[in-house]
Amino acid sequence: MKYCSKERYSMRNPKAILPGLIVAGLVGFLFFQHTGALKAETPSIFPELQKFTDCLDLIEKYYVEEVKPSALIEGAIKGMTSTLDPHSTYLSKEDYKEMQISTSGSFGGLGIELGLRDGQLTVITPIEGTPAFQAGIRPGDRILKIDTTSTTDMTLEEAVKILRGPKGTKVTLTIGRDSAEKPLEVTITRAIIHIQSVISQMLEPGYGYIKIRNFQVDTSEAVRKAMQGMLKSGTLKGLVLDLRYNPGGLLDQAIAVSDLFLSEGKIVYTDGRRPEDRLEYLAHKEGTFNSFPIVVIINGGTASAAEIVSGALQDNNRAIIVGVKSFGKASVQTIRPLSDGSALKLTIARYYTPSGRSIQAKGIEPDVAVEQKVASQESTQTFIREKDLKSHLEPTGAEPAEQGDAPSGPVNLERDFQLKYGLDMLKTWEVFHRMKKAA
Repeated sequence: MKYCSKERYSMRNPKAILPGLIVAGLVGFLFFQHTGALKAETPSIFPELQKFTDCLDLIEKYYVEEVKPSALIEGAIKGMTSTLDPHSTYLSKEDYKEMQISTSGSFGGLGIELGLRDGQLTVITPIEGTPAFQAGIRPGDRILKIDTTSTTDMTLEEAVKILRGPKGTKVTLTIGRDSAEKPLEVTITRAIIHIQSVISQMLEPGYGYIKIRNFQVDTSEAVRKAMQGMLKSGTLKGLVLDLRYNPGGLLDQAIAVSDLFLSEGKIVYTDGRRPEDRLEYLAHKEGTFNSFPIVVIINGGTASAAEIVSGALQDNNRAIIVGVKSFGKASVQTIRPLSDGSALKLTIARYYTPSGRSIQAKGIEPDVAVEQKVASQESTQTFIREKDLKSHLEPTGAEPAEQGDAPSGPVNLERDFQLKYGLDMLKTWEVFHRMKKAA
């Protein structure tokens, strides 16, 4: 087939003019919206659009079946976003609605955070307290089939759509697990996944425990109320803040939770290509709970917003971080709704801890590395982290064997070695504090 330039081809085939004008106009509009004016480097994109318009026209003319133009354009957008990092994606109308349901903290499904590793649908972490968690789904499990459907080449959005469903219905997952000789079949009953963002209790008189499962719209207020309730019961000698298996959530809530325990200093700052994405967030003295020491527990399922809290408290010397290295997602996404009800989820900035660390694809290193032990045996569980995901952002800047289950419901200090270690550390802290006063 002889190659023709866009101009010559359009003259010979008037049908080619329309998609070219549509795409060129769309790109021009987006550039004006984004920057206010077309920059000098913008024309370099137009030769590349020639390939797109050529392909669009060829498919319209020669493909064996008629394809709706909307399906072609949507497919092209999905392909375009797939070349970016794993957290940027196109959301169809249905996908966007599903995402809005998820962030509300209540939806029908299993309770699994998923990612793609080496092209395979992989569990990043089961959400604590959900059917998936209770069924024994582990970080690193590869989902080979959903019922009878192979997950080969399945997108995350497609997988989520299949896994979600009415309460009481069942789904069978075929799981590939490194420690298993052959694939496992696990049947899980879907439930209404209402993620209670914050649970709290007293471990012992004077020692509190707060677990944050994810960061929803009401998380900081729930933490505040939990703290107020603990302080009403008497003097608080120490707090264990459990961020294990916390996949993240809303940035503003991570900042607000950090602010509850910091009276001054930087919490986090973001840096993107645009000046408006370069922001710095500072702590405020008013409303701070700072009269007691804190131990924060993290693991490979601690990600994103949970890492912001961990990094803020660590860099400001407000808490001791205990556990194993966190997930390592240090990027900020924004959701931009589109005119037809779909949306674009786009990574717009990286975030940095108060000391300037980029933990992207690195994770938060604990101050005290503590592996989890279950029934006196060390777990051999392996976490999937940001650095394992396809097309992840690389870390920037200088950088100044895992564990078992976190508690579900009332804590069991005999089975949760990391939590027991954190509590013992707080008690030791209190002993040394008394010794210092006596001296």
